[in-house]
Amino acid sequence: MLTLTSPIETAAHRLPASVKLAALALFTASLFALKSPTSLALAALIPAGLIASGGASFARESARMLRPLLPIILIIALWHLILRDPSGVAILLRLITAVAAANFVTMTTRLADMITVFERLARPLRPILPPKTLALAIALTIRFVPTLMTRAEQIRQSWRARSPRRPG
Repeated sequence: MLTLTSPIETAAHRLPASVKLAALALFTASLFALKSPTSLALAALIPAGLIASGGASFARESARMLRPLLPIILIIALWHLILRDPSGVAILLRLITAVAAANFVTMTTRLADMITVFERLARPLRPILPPKTLALAIALTIRFVPTLMTRAEQIRQSWRARSPRRPG
């Protein structure tokens, strides 16, 4: 299985997965307490700074991994523009900031370390669901969503090469 962990070593790579995942959970939850676009823009500087601390190559890779989010951003932006709803700015800032922070954690944490943390957290669910099963399901989701998106793009390109009609 391929990994989403960046080969570019940063200081965050040396932090325990549990610390990074707990910080991510707290940071993401705190984003929902912020209401103004200004405070959300300031909060967005945190993952931006963390990503920038990895260097230009690390930042480019992080930006590349966020590219699949663009259609969702466009749909939300258009919807709020049509409705003339200014809350769309806050929603977009919250979304982009949370995904960038999660992306940073994913890029700096080995999948095996995440599985271990998920197993530990799932122990209270043992009577209902084996912790290893839940941890593996979460890890596979983290790992294979980008792979499936890449595959979908390859299929779209293949369709365009073979047919004058739009893929449907």
